[in-house]
Amino acid sequence: MMRFSTLLKHPADWMTGADADSAIVLTSRIRLARNIVGAPFPGWARKQERIDLLSSLREKIESLPNMKEAFSQELSALSSVQKQVLVERHLISREQAARGEGSATVVNRSQTLSVMINEEDHLRLQSIRSGLHLREAYDLIASVDMELEQKLPYAFDHELGYLTACPTNLGTGLRASAMLHLPGLVISDHIGQVIQAVGKLGLAVRGIFGEGTESLGHLFQISNQSTLGESEDSIINRLERVIKKVRDHERNARLKLIEDDPQMVADKIARAYGLLKHAYVIDSKEALTHLSLIRLGTDLKCFPYETIQLCDTLLMDIEPAHLQHQAGRSLTPEERDTNRAKIIRDCLHSLPNPDICFIN
Repeated sequence: MMRFSTLLKHPADWMTGADADSAIVLTSRIRLARNIVGAPFPGWARKQERIDLLSSLREKIESLPNMKEAFSQELSALSSVQKQVLVERHLISREQAARGEGSATVVNRSQTLSVMINEEDHLRLQSIRSGLHLREAYDLIASVDMELEQKLPYAFDHELGYLTACPTNLGTGLRASAMLHLPGLVISDHIGQVIQAVGKLGLAVRGIFGEGTESLGHLFQISNQSTLGESEDSIINRLERVIKKVRDHERNARLKLIEDDPQMVADKIARAYGLLKHAYVIDSKEALTHLSLIRLGTDLKCFPYETIQLCDTLLMDIEPAHLQHQAGRSLTPEERDTNRAKIIRDCLHSLPNPDICFIN
């Protein structure tokens, strides 16, 4: 089994797979909720019931071919910082991080597949891919789900579908989402209209860490809200259509900003570059905002293309728990701001001055 330190040593595949899509669509994620017949949902179960179920579920998940040499750990054996690191990497939820004994996570070596045991449901299976690749993410999770269904008695009703702790997950138990980088729509003040339009289509728009979180770094999650009465294919196809439309709106917003006010766009990118390269103290929100502008500048060909990958890695490395884990101790907010600034300065040390090629 993989150790926690090994898990952190390498960035996840989805953090380094920059392609033509990931300039706007960073990641695609599919999550399935599954429960076991006859076992009370984790929120209602006694501690011993959760612990007993955990051992049998964990063994079967670890035996999956996709989980060879995986990271597998009970949440109660992890420190609060380690749990928060997994949240920042989108490998477990904030809700699971708050759970005690009888809860565990299993993550494959590339961090593209993770299984939360005894979160809100007995099993939460999740697959993450770089760019707009919802179908590939679903194909992986569906194959794992089929393997597990042969080993486990899933709670399933012929009318309601898969039974889940929360009624909104009834049916397929599928939650599909994509993380989008939308600085063009935010800067041009059109993001509100887009969020409203997406909401009318029955989809949810949330912040960087999902439900109840704010948008930071111009990053937004778009996902389906209901699963009952719809097939997996129709959920994924509908979300994919909407994501492509939002992506096109963002692309047009970027082009219009350059056309209408290139000096303003250039100023934002150049200021972000100067501040990140020379700041000695920077908080998380400010850092994410400026990294977003560097990422935008890269898409506008102001920086070498591989800068997008650098920004995406930094998005994780400068989060509070990652900073504290790297330091090997608890840090005050002031220490985190100082360490964050140093990490960014070191990473951007060799980044050349922006080539503002869109100004004639």
